[in-house]
Amino acid sequence: MKRSRLRLWLAATTALAVSAAGATTAVSAQAAVGCKVTYTVTNQWEGGFGANVIVDNLGDPITGWRLTWSFTAGQTISQLWNGTVSQSGGQVTVTNASFNGTIPTGGNVNFGFNGTWTSNNPAPTSFALNGVTCTGTVPTGNPTTPPPTTPPPTTPPPTTPPPTTPPPSGSFTNPVLWQDFADIDIFRVGDAYYYSASTMHYSPGAPILRSYDLVNWEFAGHSVPRLDFGTKYDLNGSHAYVDGVWASAMNYRKSNNTFYWLGCIDFSRTHVYSSTAVESGWNRISTINSCYFDAGLLIDDNDTMYVAYGNTQISVAQLSADGKTQVRAQQVFSTPSSVGTLEGARFYKRNGNYYIWLTRPANGQYVLKSTNGPFGPYEMRQVLLNMPGPIPGGGVPHQGGLVQTQNGQWYYMSFIDAYPGGRVPALAPISWTADGWPQIQTVNGAWGASYPNPLPTRPVKPMIGNDTFPGTTLGPQYEWNHNPDDTKWSVNNGLRLQTATVTNDLYKARNTLTHRIQGPTSTATIELDYSTMRDGDRSGLSMLRNSSAWIGVRRDNGASRVVMTNNLTMDSNWNTTNTGTEIASAPISGGRIWLRVNADIRPGAGRQARFSYSTDGTNFVSLGNALTLDNNWPFFMGYRFGVFNYATQALGGSTTVRSFNITTP
Repeated sequence: MKRSRLRLWLAATTALAVSAAGATTAVSAQAAVGCKVTYTVTNQWEGGFGANVIVDNLGDPITGWRLTWSFTAGQTISQLWNGTVSQSGGQVTVTNASFNGTIPTGGNVNFGFNGTWTSNNPAPTSFALNGVTCTGTVPTGNPTTPPPTTPPPTTPPPTTPPPTTPPPSGSFTNPVLWQDFADIDIFRVGDAYYYSASTMHYSPGAPILRSYDLVNWEFAGHSVPRLDFGTKYDLNGSHAYVDGVWASAMNYRKSNNTFYWLGCIDFSRTHVYSSTAVESGWNRISTINSCYFDAGLLIDDNDTMYVAYGNTQISVAQLSADGKTQVRAQQVFSTPSSVGTLEGARFYKRNGNYYIWLTRPANGQYVLKSTNGPFGPYEMRQVLLNMPGPIPGGGVPHQGGLVQTQNGQWYYMSFIDAYPGGRVPALAPISWTADGWPQIQTVNGAWGASYPNPLPTRPVKPMIGNDTFPGTTLGPQYEWNHNPDDTKWSVNNGLRLQTATVTNDLYKARNTLTHRIQGPTSTATIELDYSTMRDGDRSGLSMLRNSSAWIGVRRDNGASRVVMTNNLTMDSNWNTTNTGTEIASAPISGGRIWLRVNADIRPGAGRQARFSYSTDGTNFVSLGNALTLDNNWPFFMGYRFGVFNYATQALGGSTTVRSFNITTP
């Protein structure tokens, strides 16, 4: 379990093995049975622990397994995945799940659980597989019982190769990343995993995250360097709130070592971008005069590029060899009225079958399968509907995409509506039925709050922390509210913001720099040098969404005050209805101040953000009242921290952000 609280990484590993010539239930009495069990306490905290269990089959193939052991200190299993558990006192019985009942000779099965303990937590000292104690050897000689009268199991062997890397230990908790990254596309290149998301009106658009274990993610870049889709994206007399980059597609083409991104903008045309590196070098290479709404990009085994897209009426387009034009497009599926709306397409190929992964917003997931090529015909299956999610108060996991690890295992990265924080990702393992349909591995019928780690963990650059803006480049963790005026900002061991707009409305002020909020609660603190502000300027730190508030510095008549302003609001067309009310203020001097916002973005109504300031960076004073966060969904994006500097009288002033620090409890 990945926890922010106390972790005690314990090496309490007990490896026990056994051989026996008898068995019960699914293992025939005459089969040679040998097994080894590796029991690992992966983490432990006061009163609780997580454990991982690996069962190695050293004997004949097993179809249907039951593992038993005893806890000697009153431990109790509270949650288990990849199996079914029953417990009577200290006696524990775990049986196989529907997808992992067969263990071939030399194969293994893995399950994990969370449990509770009181005085101590000793590891079990003996395990039995189907009634046979495991000691790690197989009996020699011929069995003394007659041969079986029943035929051998007809379950086909697994279609994926055995793992080529050591089995991972430990487990993770959902959401794997508590930040607003919706409309997920996910894929693997070698040992690296990439994750693309929507950004609406924020620029640059379509952020790219990178991971090596599917759990720990870092910022890598953006596919759309600037929203060059019309003047409204410049926030210069008009606006593009909730327009821009919606659900889009990203993938990698091995034949030319190139990443591709494509998305339909403003329900009009589809723009195609490419780069040979995710971090930089992205350019628009084409605009296709069709809207591939909610697109998914498949690069087939023969290098042909296909796009699945649409709302209710699902289509597939074939692109030209260079990916710049459409060669063919055809509707391949019409959603039954009993299902409703299907959209959010992702496109895959597995074992010669084509799959279109579709969401029913915002409580269902469906899949289409074709055994006859990318243009169908397609059959439909329900993957989930109203499945309980892992975040208290959050929605149903849905949309997102599938990815196969280098070890052949499959995972589903969905997102969960978790407003006011936005839509956050959750990960679960996928299994496949014998006839080729994907199934989510659930925990007691729900999306698991925790699962075993997919891969050995690998640290990456943290997504939050203290940024002092070193060098001359802005990090990929930031996005501007609409396109910035690039002549009015710079990075040089600090972020300098010159006023770029004369307005009294934060929603119309250019060059507001945003950062996603870390959930469930986090605190943003900026150090602001306000010594070069001019009369009429406003600069500070905001909680930015369709209902907003900010704390910052006002410069008027040669004097500076720190103020807290609340009640900034928009209507349903995202036009400003209130520019805010000054709630409280205090005189300041010295040219430097620390501004702080503490945000509670747990799903639900009534969550709040609170504002404070400091003149020494250590002692903070609360200012004004709390902002009650709007948890409605139509804005789509969650709240963000936003740093701003705008003029109400004339341009020419500036401020410098010396540091931007995000911390969690």
